[in-house]
Amino acid sequence: MILVVFLIAYLVRRRLDSLNAISGDELWRRWFRQGAVVKAGRESGLVTGLVLITVPALLAALSIYAFELHGWRLAAYPLETLVLVLMMGSPGWRQALEPYAEAWRKGDMQAAWHLIQERLPANERGAAVSPEIMHLALCKALMLAVFQRFFLVAFWYVVGGIGLAIFVRGLVALSEQWPQAAARPRYMKVCEWFNWIPVRLLSITFGIAGDLSGWLSESRAAMAGITKMTSEILMISANGSLTGYALDPARFSRIHADEWSSFGGRSLSAVRDLLSRSMLVWICALALLVIAGVV
Repeated sequence: MILVVFLIAYLVRRRLDSLNAISGDELWRRWFRQGAVVKAGRESGLVTGLVLITVPALLAALSIYAFELHGWRLAAYPLETLVLVLMMGSPGWRQALEPYAEAWRKGDMQAAWHLIQERLPANERGAAVSPEIMHLALCKALMLAVFQRFFLVAFWYVVGGIGLAIFVRGLVALSEQWPQAAARPRYMKVCEWFNWIPVRLLSITFGIAGDLSGWLSESRAAMAGITKMTSEILMISANGSLTGYALDPARFSRIHADEWSSFGGRSLSAVRDLLSRSMLVWICALALLVIAGVV
């Protein structure tokens, strides 16, 4: 049933994302306000945020255990599906990327930047950056968002159940939505621990779903690097797995100078297709694990 639950949740979530509906980030933001009180100039510490994500994770795990204890395990599957739908998803991306690609095609880079600036990390929102740097920053932010809101949740749901999936998704939310911005880097470091295995699995999946020979030539150093950040591994692996210089604007502009206006849209389409194919590989792998009785 794990496969069925995840598959239903994934399909529902994709539909909601296309409609820009029900943001899990907004739910976490409201929840974090409960522990964001600042007294006498003191900010809430690391433990406060961890407690706030542990509470719903523990409640969900205990609820599932209670259902199993009373022989009502089937009744728990709709609950898991609902929670996964709320935990996954990246609404708003499609609504930003389509006009961005159109602005790139028209050569209006200022309009393109305004369309996606809120999607970029705070330290990469400079209006004066070149189109190439802006686009690579956008692709990195897109892959990281999809990884954290789909692949990461899927991995820990299969490995540790719905409680652990909620906890890990909560860590991602803490690193992005915690009201005291100064504390976010500490949560990000904790989140990197939980990213370590799934991001490397996704990197391998990029090679399977894309250009395997290109992935082998580019990604071995990233896979072996213990301290490599999640975003670095995703960019290196995707660059090796994609053909047509989708993540190499400098080479694309040299080789296909007359097609530069189409680069933004083509690159984003290639990245999104790679992520979709990779999720299909994960779903097929999960199906094989279910058939083998591993999960």
